Amino acid sequence: MGAPLVTLDVAGGVATVTLDRPERHNALVPELLEDLRAAIAGAGREDVSCLVLTGRGRSFSTGGDITAFREASATSRGIADYADGIVGLLNGAILDLLAFPVPVIARVNGPATGGSVGLVLAGDIVVMSSEAFLQSYYVEVGFAPDGGWTAMLPDRIGPARAIAIQATNERIGATRALELGLAHRVVDPDGLDAATEAVTASLRGKDRASLSATRRLVWDEARRAAIAARLDAERRAFVDLVARREVETRMQAFVTQR
Repeated sequence: MGAPLVTLDVAGGVATVTLDRPERHNALVPELLEDLRAAIAGAGREDVSCLVLTGRGRSFSTGGDITAFREASATSRGIADYADGIVGLLNGAILDLLAFPVPVIARVNGPATGGSVGLVLAGDIVVMSSEAFLQSYYVEVGFAPDGGWTAMLPDRIGPARAIAIQATNERIGATRALELGLAHRVVDPDGLDAATEAVTASLRGKDRASLSATRRLVWDEARRAAIAARLDAERRAFVDLVARREVETRMQAFVTQR
């Protein structure tokens, strides 16, 4: 087995979960998402006041690894089965974060694109580098949205705005994310650690039972079940679209442009 693609560090009452595939901009593959779910579960067994989720390197995560999708299309399993599995794992990780017993802080150190934006949307407090951005890219490659772009984003910014952003593939810079309520604090890259530490320090002094009750009452079973159903609808739509011939052409063009 290779090194884990996600690390968990616990110190000072804070669990830090780090996506650790920097050479691929922390792009999502099944192994990474399995490691992520294991890390979240491990953090949940610790006596912590919060969980910080971040990425190593220049990116938070660039979403699903397009190269892995293209490689899957050449296997007997096929791209549709691969998509079904990876989107299911991503959905599970998002729901794990929503069910976490104490607040989740998304430390967005760089670009978060495609399905990885769902990991940001699952955060209660988002601290974002001024150089980071959010972007969907689905209309460019022919995928259906996943990661909560339709399951969670419309509740945050309104249905029409959510559609417009995705239909035009708008890049949401950090300042715009702050205006939309998708980020809570934007700082220069050099100040990201200090800003995150300030948030975690403020939570360490709070009553853990009260923190847990607040999060449990907001992300109650009914709300999480509704999101789970929407995420599953995203998974089904993704599988329906991904095996089309034009998607292969668009993926090739996307990889070439990158």
